[in-house]
Order: sequence, then structure tokens, then C-alpha cells
Amino acid sequence: MKRLCKSLKIFLAVALVITLVSGCGSQAISESYPLESVTKNGAETSRVYRAENETVPQVAQEISAQKKPQEVSKEDSERMFLIYSDEWYHLQKDPQKPSDTLIEVDSKEFVQQNYNPSFLQGFILANVLDDLFDTVKRYPGNYHGYSSKGTYKPSVEYRTPTSEEKKAIPPITVQKSGSIIKRGNNSSGRSGPSVGSNGSITTKETDSTKSKSSAVTTPRNNSPPKTKVGGSGKITKRK
Repeated sequence: MKRLCKSLKIFLAVALVITLVSGCGSQAISESYPLESVTKNGAETSRVYRAENETVPQVAQEISAQKKPQEVSKEDSERMFLIYSDEWYHLQKDPQKPSDTLIEVDSKEFVQQNYNPSFLQGFILANVLDDLFDTVKRYPGNYHGYSSKGTYKPSVEYRTPTSEEKKAIPPITVQKSGSIIKRGNNSSGRSGPSVGSNGSITTKETDSTKSKSSAVTTPRNNSPPKTKVGGSGKITKRK
């Protein structure tokens, strides 16, 4: 009976370790972008996701690494386009929260009916635009993307997705590399700085910081007193 209990404890401990390691690994390599807004009019569909605290080039690199696009616009901090066979990804800095990037995923039909080629010419190659708009006889829209939808309105309004739509349209998930998970090291359980005095991996400590954190003290001499042998054979202590 004791042997059975011991084996069960070992099994539970191993299972717990595997669970913790698997959880940390998934957090380190993956990130999901939540669905924020949607619009749909027949084949014209558009979905908007939010990437918190990530720049446009960062998001473009992450998505491209996960799903290689046919075309990528030049790197830009304000907006970039990733073009796929059936969808266009329009990445935009959020003017209301500049630290975030809005990921607008448009169907080709949505792009045809809402964007104007003159706006896209600064980002997309001419032959790609010709292939997309060659069947369109007129350009009804002057849309510039979700970030400026108040000024350059799309043909249909965006709305908050329902719970059913969020389940049917899962978040964009990308594989990341080099992510750093900071472990809590204080009584509150919150993550604390992991590198340097302020948690930065690039900022070096100043001389004043080093002097405070590495004070030098003179060690006490606990060794026995030195002695010398006198000429008469006596041992005397050195003064």
C-alpha cells in the first residue's frame, strides 16, 4: 500500500511539472489577437483585430512568418499591407492608442468596393492593383482603412462582433520567437524587473547605482598573529 501511494505521488508530481512547462512554452511562443470589429455585406467582409503594444512592422513580421503573403508593402510605422490570394491584411497604427496596431483583414470584394486605387498606389505594386480592379468599372469608395473610417467612410458600417461571431471567427494566432516571460519575485506575485535595476535589457546600470549596490567593506583580519624565532631559541610575538 505504501509503495502504491509513493508511486501515485511521483506520477502526480511529474504530471504537474509537464503541465507547467507546457503552459510556459505556449505563452512564450504564441500570441492571439482578439477580434474587435466586423462588417459584412455579401462577399464584402472585413474583420479588425487588435495587437496591443506592438508596432506595425512587428505585427507584419510576425504574421508573415506564420503565413507567407504573396506581396508585402514596404516597411512603414503607420501602415502596411500583406496580400494573400483571398484576403488583404491592412495593418494600421491606432490613432487613439499609438502603442497598438489594428489588423484589418479584408476580402478582395471589400477592397474592390471600398478602396480607391489612387490611395493604394503608394503601397501596392501597379500590376497587383490592375489584377484586382480590372473587373471593377467604377471606384465607388474612398476608404483609407479602419483607423480613419470616421473621415473616409466605408460603404457599410463596422460593429462590435457578437459572441457567436467571436466563436465562429477565432483570433489570429501567430508563432513568436524570443519572447521573455518574467517570473514574479516579490510578495505580491507580480512580475518584477529581470535585467538591470529598471528591468531593461538594454539600459546599463549607472556608476551611482553600482556604488549603492556593491559597497566595499574591509574584511577583518582573523588570522593568528605572526611570530618569529629569536636568536636564543625563544619564540616571541611580533609587535
